[in-house]
Amino acid sequence: MASHPTVNLSFVGIIPARFASTRFPGKPLADIGGKTMIQRVYEQASKVLDKVYVATDNKRIYKCVTDFGGEALMTSTEAKSGTDRCYEAVIQLQENFDAVINIQGDEPFIQPEEILTLQQCFEDEQTQIATLAKIVPETENYDYIQNPNRPKIVLNKNHEALYFSRQVIPYQRNAATEHWISNHHYYVHVGIYAYRTEILKELCSLPISSLEKAESLEQLRWLENGYRIKVGFTIAESYGIDTPEDLEKVRKMFLVE
Repeated sequence: MASHPTVNLSFVGIIPARFASTRFPGKPLADIGGKTMIQRVYEQASKVLDKVYVATDNKRIYKCVTDFGGEALMTSTEAKSGTDRCYEAVIQLQENFDAVINIQGDEPFIQPEEILTLQQCFEDEQTQIATLAKIVPETENYDYIQNPNRPKIVLNKNHEALYFSRQVIPYQRNAATEHWISNHHYYVHVGIYAYRTEILKELCSLPISSLEKAESLEQLRWLENGYRIKVGFTIAESYGIDTPEDLEKVRKMFLVE
């Protein structure tokens, strides 16, 4: 039985998994130590969630999931994002859930504690959407935060997101870049989300926004439309796999089986 934080809500985990990918077609079926990537994600999520489903548009992925004993739902090939695919899956479920956790299908070593932290964000009854951030340690250098594939977050005093950017924010006008991390706490985004189910429905009806287009960050659509995003904090390392090269790195680090 999965363990739960002290939040009186029912949660379902949805893992969006599509076969087509520009940089890495068939990524969910990639083998890591004798298990597919999608199986590893599913097993990690199931350690803390009683209900987990893979939402896919591909029969091979669907079969893979059901073959290892997981639950899967077929969704359309037209889903524009993982958020849209989550909602397509949720409306197929027979059971109603208070909140939905959108778990990245390319994070085979996601830590169960990250999911628990996300759930705990809903101890605040005002939370509509939640996500995670990681504080950048002072041992990192400016190149780490300058990487546009590592979106940054600025927060208000209530740990809600003010903005996400691929640029370094905030900009320190009167300091050399080598001192930025020691001068200020920078946060990088960890791309896992949870939404109240009724909020998820609303998000999927919003048109693409100008900020979203500019940064290519879906969550900016939500902020631009006035939704609040609660941010929890994690120290877990992230090992997202976007390319075959990423896969080889992870295999070398984690091939222990």
